[in-house]
Amino acid sequence: MNIRRGNVILGVTGSIAAYKAVELLRLLRKDGYDVRVVMTPSATRFVGELTFRTLSQHPVLVDMFAAPDIWEPAHIAWAQRAAVMLIAPCTANVLAKLAHGLADDALTATALACEAPLIVAPAMNSAMWRNAATLANVRTLRERGVQVIDPVAGEMACGTSGPGRMPEPPDILRVLRELK
Repeated sequence: MNIRRGNVILGVTGSIAAYKAVELLRLLRKDGYDVRVVMTPSATRFVGELTFRTLSQHPVLVDMFAAPDIWEPAHIAWAQRAAVMLIAPCTANVLAKLAHGLADDALTATALACEAPLIVAPAMNSAMWRNAATLANVRTLRERGVQVIDPVAGEMACGTSGPGRMPEPPDILRVLRELK
């Protein structure tokens, strides 16, 4: 499958790192990708839907039960047209939902319906990243073929330091470009 200049679904979850997703979207568009954004309701608490709608030049999916402009369940239609789905940042909560096949919001429902490659860039507190449950969820996802980009070490918004920071947008873009 040719990912280059294909349709990318960018999933954004409720993490302080959501601001980095704005830069990631800008880089994806500059690189020629057509990007559709799906946000969890929690993500909208960090970065507004309007920002992603303006930069992607497409509607943003947050509520899978909202009345669409045309009849088409967006989470299914977008998943069918995707060349790749990228979730950045991906919280511990969404990692767990993905690992267990839960689909209780627009983002996780889209991910479950998407047959294209899935890349996740986790972002969370170091203790959450090292937690046995999170590590088991990451193992499960990797065993299923999900590409998990390990978080990087550094200062966290909570004041601690360690692994858990979302990789920088250019590094995530590099992983996407290398996807075969």
